[in-house]
Amino acid sequence: MCQATAYLDETKIMEDVIWLEPTADGFLMRTFFGEPLEVKGTLKGIDLLRHRVLLTSTDPSKKGTDQ
Repeated sequence: MCQATAYLDETKIMEDVIWLEPTADGFLMRTFFGEPLEVKGTLKGIDLLRHRVLLTSTDPSKKGTDQ
C-alpha cells in the first residue's frame, strides 16, 4: 500500500491519505476508514519517495497564528 501523509504549512494534518481531490478552494482528502477532510490551500509539492503531500494554506484565518 502507498498511503501518504498530508502537511499543511509544515504541520501534519492527515495520515494514510489514499485520495486527494482538488476542490474550488483547496483539496478534499480521504483515508480508508476516517472522515474526509477538506482544506483550503494550494499544492506546494508531492514527495513520492517519502509519501508526503505538501500544501500551503490559503485560509486567511490560519495566517499568522504562530506569532
